[in-house]
Amino acid sequence: MTDSSREPTWVGQLEKELSSSTAKILKPGTEGYDESLKRFNGAIEKRAPAVVMVKSDEDIATTVKFAVSNEVLLVVKGGGHTISGGSSTDEGIVVDLSQMRGVQINKETREIVAQGGCLWEDVDVAAAAEGLVTVGGTVNHTGIGGLTLGGGYGYLSGLYGLTIDNLLRVKIVLADGSCLVASETENPDLFWAVRGAGRGFGVVTEFVFRAHPAPASVWAGMLGFTMDKLHALIAAFNEVAGREDPRACLSFGFATPPGSNVVMPLALPVYFGTEEESKAFFAPFFALEPTMNSTAVLPSYTAVNSLLNPMAKHGGRKNGGGSNFTLPLNADKVSDIFQDFNRFVLANQGSIEAVFIFEAWPNNKIREVSNEAMAFSNRGAYHNVATSMKWEDPALDDEFREFNRNFLKKIGREMGIDGAASGQKGEGSGIYANSATAEYTPQEIYGRNSTKLKVLKKKYDPGNIFSPAKMVSLTHM
Repeated sequence: MTDSSREPTWVGQLEKELSSSTAKILKPGTEGYDESLKRFNGAIEKRAPAVVMVKSDEDIATTVKFAVSNEVLLVVKGGGHTISGGSSTDEGIVVDLSQMRGVQINKETREIVAQGGCLWEDVDVAAAAEGLVTVGGTVNHTGIGGLTLGGGYGYLSGLYGLTIDNLLRVKIVLADGSCLVASETENPDLFWAVRGAGRGFGVVTEFVFRAHPAPASVWAGMLGFTMDKLHALIAAFNEVAGREDPRACLSFGFATPPGSNVVMPLALPVYFGTEEESKAFFAPFFALEPTMNSTAVLPSYTAVNSLLNPMAKHGGRKNGGGSNFTLPLNADKVSDIFQDFNRFVLANQGSIEAVFIFEAWPNNKIREVSNEAMAFSNRGAYHNVATSMKWEDPALDDEFREFNRNFLKKIGREMGIDGAASGQKGEGSGIYANSATAEYTPQEIYGRNSTKLKVLKKKYDPGNIFSPAKMVSLTHM
């Protein structure tokens, strides 16, 4: 749909329904409409017949009830970071939460109350003003909703667990238009489902997070190396990652700097401590004489959550995904995987940016919670792998997506819990819902929890209204 002459009849009905509300409806041709369609992944941008800029729970409830009664497709857009396209539609309604970004801090109870449209920067900055932090995303322009509802790993996870481990309660609008509070004591079954599979159950309008005292010192930055150091880098990675210090985070992988298709090894060390402590902890990397070194003591925790922003800009066509690996990494296998990645990037001049990283973040704290305690089922003696690829030509879509899919499967098969030698099979799913590509089934993502999720899906969303992607659709199990 490109103009108002093709406007569905239900759009006018929706305008009447919301005429006395605080919501604003954007349609093709109206001011702000084109801007509202922009997403982190330009490949999923679609021209929706109506974008509802909601400002209250009541606005959302009215819109949801209208969509249900008129059988109109409904999607929800928070930060717009989803790679899969679950926040876009060209035939239905977009519920846009970007006008709901209020944050309140209760310093006495150490609670952060954030509206559903907040970005992590909103939360980080508000909490920092009171000397507090919580576990949030590693790119601060990501929405809090998508990351939290899928689990949420962050630099503080070694100390405090996942984002959902620090989620105290939510307010959520369900498919029937009702607005409930879900917590350990109110609607606990819904709260169980929200923590890991929340996008499939409703529109969360408010999150309440547990806050922690801000760290006294944060040290972090990027280290770059030449390829001849690869085997030594893997040895350093295994040594440092094997220490499981909860104050440390270490990401290692390969990336093409913006504007180049030359792949180079990179490390992102983070340490919640002094510069002296940090450099001593990551000494094996400094011994390899990095050719690039941006590490420094940062002004605050808010700064560390913006370090990856230059590598995660909006626009362009993107594809990403995830897998898992176990320690220690085998240098020969990493070298083989790198060659696959490098050959593809060099052969595709349409590639703008390409990244794949091993995230060796300490997970002992994460594993203190069982895989049955909530819907999230990715806790185990393994770590996450993440990829991100960016290009401009739509003709390359299938090629990039197929490579990424096969590439991640190979990593999981040869380095992860799928490997016969790992001995870790059965502990967790090995699939992080927020990184899972569309071919994964709910059973693969949620493991044994998928049976309970199916029951709860029928209870709270029997018509499958909230189905942004196959991975969180549970009605066809």
